[in-house]
Amino acid sequence: MEISSSVLTAIGHTPLVRLRRVVPADCATILVKVEGNNPTGSMKDRMAQAMLAAAEADGRLRPGDTVVEYSGGSTGAALAMVCAARGYPLRIVSSEAFSADKLIQMVALGAELTLVQSEHGQITKKLILEMIDTAAAFGRQPNTYWTDQLTNTDSITGYHPMGEEIWAQAGGRVDGFVQAVGTAASLRGATTPLKQYNPRLRVVAVEPAESAVLSGGRPGAHLIEGIGIGYRPPMWDADLPDEIIPVPTADAEAMARRLAREEGLFTGTSSGANVLAAIELGQRLGPDAAVATILVDSGLKYLSTNVFRTSRGPSQKSPHGNV
Repeated sequence: MEISSSVLTAIGHTPLVRLRRVVPADCATILVKVEGNNPTGSMKDRMAQAMLAAAEADGRLRPGDTVVEYSGGSTGAALAMVCAARGYPLRIVSSEAFSADKLIQMVALGAELTLVQSEHGQITKKLILEMIDTAAAFGRQPNTYWTDQLTNTDSITGYHPMGEEIWAQAGGRVDGFVQAVGTAASLRGATTPLKQYNPRLRVVAVEPAESAVLSGGRPGAHLIEGIGIGYRPPMWDADLPDEIIPVPTADAEAMARRLAREEGLFTGTSSGANVLAAIELGQRLGPDAAVATILVDSGLKYLSTNVFRTSRGPSQKSPHGNV
């Protein structure tokens, strides 16, 4: 083992794991990319590194500049980590609609946080647009670089290695790829090399059932963090996916809990949605196929949410000591 020159060298090269217990009989092999193994516990480390490196290379980001972004938490934490490693101040616009764990992580990594109020603590189109407008105003200040993740195509190339890794780890056998849509960068980025290797790859996009705008539905409030912004993101390519699968928040939460208890994989709600959609595709493709999807982040980002809160809670202390 070698000594790394920076935390940034720890980004990527995450494990690919075959699911066993949550997959029904006569389903395809379901492979999950465990992106919670990245430094901040999220795949967003890949895009944060790519966006800032590209901006430095062409002069959009200069020494002493402040980086600005809006984020539900994972992108903010990833940018905070990369900014800390590269020496840039960071200002993040977020909301209490997202988990307190994510907000704490961003601040711990050095971000200055500005919170926008949400209605009933839910993720809505109105909230996302207010966050964007606030970040845009900060971004117009001198010596500031606004990464603007929803339109920044540098993030797409940041996910190319994820697709390359999946193909190599799967031994060159991937028949389907499933990914939830936030900015759409990860779906486009990972699919690019996978499609080059397998032009017949079946691609599935995932969105919240309560806000299934990509499927032609109306925007609505939901609690699947990181996806479902309430309108088609600017980087969305409608010709890329073969189908779109909407997943209800409650079902995504339930699968996240099952992954923890039955597979030992601690992850978040969008990952639960990904696995449900991957199983749906896998049942149609059959047991001879292999479907890959992404466990987007770590369950440690959701400890304060209802996803992992149960009525049982921690065990009570025994009169004879801890047991």
